[in-house]
Amino acid sequence: MKELLSPRDIVTSGLCIGCGSCVAQANLPDTQMDFDAYGQLKPQGPNAWYNRESGSFTRTCPFSPGSRNEDYLGATLFPTAPHVDNALGRFQAAYVGHVSEEDFRMQGSSGGMVTWVATELMRQGLIDGVAHVIATEDPQEDGRYFRYRIARTEAEIREGAKSRYYPIELSEVLSLIREVPGRYAVVGIPCFIKAVQLLRKENPMYRERIQYTLGLFCGHMKSARFVESFAWQMNVPVDQIEQVEYRQKDPSRPANWYNAKLTLRDGNSVNRDWWHLADGDWGAGFYMNSACNYCDDVVAETSDISFGDAWVEPYSSDGRGTNVVVVRSPLVDQLVTNAIQAGRLQLEPVDARFVEQTQAAGFRQRREGLAYRLTWPRSGVQPRKRVIPDDKTPTAQRKLIYRMRYYLSKGSHQMFRVARNLQMPQLYIDWARMTLAAYHGFAYHQGNYEEIKNRYNQLKGE
Repeated sequence: MKELLSPRDIVTSGLCIGCGSCVAQANLPDTQMDFDAYGQLKPQGPNAWYNRESGSFTRTCPFSPGSRNEDYLGATLFPTAPHVDNALGRFQAAYVGHVSEEDFRMQGSSGGMVTWVATELMRQGLIDGVAHVIATEDPQEDGRYFRYRIARTEAEIREGAKSRYYPIELSEVLSLIREVPGRYAVVGIPCFIKAVQLLRKENPMYRERIQYTLGLFCGHMKSARFVESFAWQMNVPVDQIEQVEYRQKDPSRPANWYNAKLTLRDGNSVNRDWWHLADGDWGAGFYMNSACNYCDDVVAETSDISFGDAWVEPYSSDGRGTNVVVVRSPLVDQLVTNAIQAGRLQLEPVDARFVEQTQAAGFRQRREGLAYRLTWPRSGVQPRKRVIPDDKTPTAQRKLIYRMRYYLSKGSHQMFRVARNLQMPQLYIDWARMTLAAYHGFAYHQGNYEEIKNRYNQLKGE
């Protein structure tokens, strides 16, 4: 395997997550992140840059086998952490609960903790800005529904509440951080936070200016086609969508009953439960970025604090939303502790096994599933992960599930592209219904034909 890599090496090997770190470092006017044919963000630029192998890129790309892994970064960033866990990494404390002050909880998809911590850092005068994701004002004009931006007021931070299952990238905000001195916090999924930490390790300027990182537990990155599929299945024109809400909150319904809502330019809106969407089973992996098959970090192990949903009872049935929180930075831990004592946060301490249980499916996919996938032959750059390749431990059924999930994900990109080019949405929808019904039948019912048939009819609305 080559010692030095180029952006092209990572992209053509299916290991590019689209974080934009390489574009930010290039700092060239004709280099940018843009959508590929499958609706995923990828670096684009002159061949001289795109094909150039470099030590800096090899060390800072989060999926490069030449970059430092999460164990090394965690030990460097949090050397005094009292807890070291195989699933959670290094941490000070873990909690389950929600924000009890103001309306943080109701404004967020879960318990409101991400927005609260970002706001508290600003209230305490510890930062000047927060790099987070917001909805674009005019997605049809902008070309994207969501982007990173720098929030510099509490009101702007609150605009970043809610989950966004959409491709985003860091190049623009990293460029702003380079151009405008200050103290910043960055909110991101595990691989994005890892990219930031690798960049901080490489570049003293980023190390000085990015002072806090807020991580989000992650299942996988979706492509932009997920929104278009919503539109197809809800029978609305894609070019009329003005706002996308992936998880419309309803306190009267269980938190894990996801409901997607599209608001159109004329003010009308449509919505549908994910369960009734042909590609609405998150675990099946529709539109998943191929790099996600080679990630082993579920809980953003290199962040100062990270947040997820409490997907265990009684919390998953509470429609108001509940967070699990893993705190790693001693300073952030003190902020959280003080707020708990003041009654501003309603958090109860939990252990690592509780947090792992709330993300059980994610850990199976990223640990046992990853170990199995690492035994498959592949071309291009070979991932170097913390798990050992293993095709002995998974049962025959688990192997089948991992295989189905891999090919379903790959097929969803290809089938959607064909249907989109032919302007035949039903071609993709019928394929997705049949594929998801088969996946459910094998994943939950050992291939029982009647169960597959029943699920297919449910997806057709019969």
